[in-house]
Amino acid sequence: MPGTLYLVPNTLGTADPATNDPLAHIIPTEVRALTSTLDYFVAENAKTTRAFLKLVALTHPLAKPLQEIEIAELNVNTPAAALPALLQPLLSGRHAGLISEAGVPAVADPGANLVRLAHAKGITVKPLVGPSSLLLAVMASGLSGQSFAFNGYLPTDAGQRSKRIRELEERSRRDKQTQLFIETPYRNGAMLETLVAACSPNTLICVATDLTLASEAIKTQTAAKWKSEVQAGKMPDFNKKPTVFLLLAD
Repeated sequence: MPGTLYLVPNTLGTADPATNDPLAHIIPTEVRALTSTLDYFVAENAKTTRAFLKLVALTHPLAKPLQEIEIAELNVNTPAAALPALLQPLLSGRHAGLISEAGVPAVADPGANLVRLAHAKGITVKPLVGPSSLLLAVMASGLSGQSFAFNGYLPTDAGQRSKRIRELEERSRRDKQTQLFIETPYRNGAMLETLVAACSPNTLICVATDLTLASEAIKTQTAAKWKSEVQAGKMPDFNKKPTVFLLLAD
C-alpha cells in the first residue's frame, strides 16, 4: 500500500531560535509531531528544510538523526521526467513530507506538479495546517475576501508591468475581485512606484510585509495616499523583505 504524501507547512521567514519553542505561534503542535515522524522529504530547498527540522526537533525528537533524514530537492529547475522517482519511496509504502522554502507547499510553488502526479498514482495527499502569506494578506487587508485571485509575479519590464497592473485593476473593478501578486523582494520599491502611477486614485492598495514575523507590517490605503507618501520619500520598510501586494478597484 502506498505511503501518504503530507504537505508540510514551513515558516514564512526566519523564526527566532532564542525562544524555547520558536514555532509555537506558527505551526500547530500536531503538525510538528507528525513532521517529526517522517524520514523522507521532498523540498524546494534542502538547507531551509534542515533549518526547519532543527526547530521542530526542539520540542519533538526526529525519527532519525538529522543527517540521516533523506531530503530530495524539487524546484523550478527540476525536469518533469524526474518527478516519478521522487514518489517511488511512497509507492514502496514510505510516508513523505512535501515542504516549500516558505509557507505552505504547492501554492505558488513547484510542488504542485508532484501533488498532481501523486493523485494520478493513487497516493493519498494530506495537507497540514500552516501559514499562507496569501491568505493572511487577504485577511488583514480589508479588501474583498469573497472573491480574490493570485497572479504570481508580474512582468519585470516597466512598461509591461504597468500594462499588467492596469489590466488587473480593470478586472478588479469589473468583477469586484481583489487581485494579489508578489515581487522579488529587492524590487518591492519599484513595484509600489509602478502601482501608484498606474492605478486610479481611489483604488485601494495593500502592502503586507514579513507576515507572522516580528517585523510584520500591513497597510491598506488608496493609491492617491500611497502616491503622496512615495513622492515624499516615505517608502514602507520592505526592501528585501517578502511582501504581498493587493489591490481592489472601486
